[in-house]
Amino acid sequence: MKLTGALLLVAGLLTGSPACPAETAAFGHDYVPTVMITGSNRGIGFEFAKRYAERGWRVIATARKPAEAEALRALASEHDNVVVEQLDVTDFDRVDELAADYAETPIDLLILNAGITGGADKQMFTKMDFDVFAKVLEVNTIAPLKMAEAFYPHVKASRDKKIVTVSSSQGSIGSVDSPRLYFYRSSKAAVNMAMLNLALQLKRKGISVAMVNPGPTDTDMMAGLPKNLLRPTPVAVADMIRNIDGLSLETSGSFYHYDGTILPW
Repeated sequence: MKLTGALLLVAGLLTGSPACPAETAAFGHDYVPTVMITGSNRGIGFEFAKRYAERGWRVIATARKPAEAEALRALASEHDNVVVEQLDVTDFDRVDELAADYAETPIDLLILNAGITGGADKQMFTKMDFDVFAKVLEVNTIAPLKMAEAFYPHVKASRDKKIVTVSSSQGSIGSVDSPRLYFYRSSKAAVNMAMLNLALQLKRKGISVAMVNPGPTDTDMMAGLPKNLLRPTPVAVADMIRNIDGLSLETSGSFYHYDGTILPW
């Protein structure tokens, strides 16, 4: 995938998307909402899948390598409302294929969680690996926009109509006070802008869009930090779910800190 071409992905939204057959779905008292989560094999993504499964939602949990996602497969074996799908969010052909597979399924909540840091050693000034920068942008910024575009008809056809990106306070320009993680910070600031644009565009379609910040969380991605500086994953996800529950058209475009306040960015 070329970055120059990927930056044009949002153009499709300007002309509208084809109607999804699921738009005829009725939302009766027995309606079961559906959530799709990217990067569900571990950490925050897995905890999201677990929490929504326990809520009784239908969960479409995606992972790059499902065969290696033992905890996720075990969750699916314990809950018949959990489906595991293979998805590399940077494989746009696969994204489109999965969207076609679920063309008849309204998706109430699309959680764009998959992300990478790029490694601190690859983004040190004077020693930067710009191929890694391109990959971080591809995963953290461009892929969420592609996912939003591909699954827009499914979200529009749902009852709850929410698109949420797991961002980071590292992408908050207003709170940066020291230099580090050039690639990761840039990718999160960029995805925040992309999602704000999306929020402004989709509000008239009844779709709410937001970014949520889990804070420093005890996951594999943060393994190098002292444990006493990290938030337990279940706590971080519970906070984000609370903020997602409260998301509405009136608050669409917000960047939620885990405590419910709005981050400056």
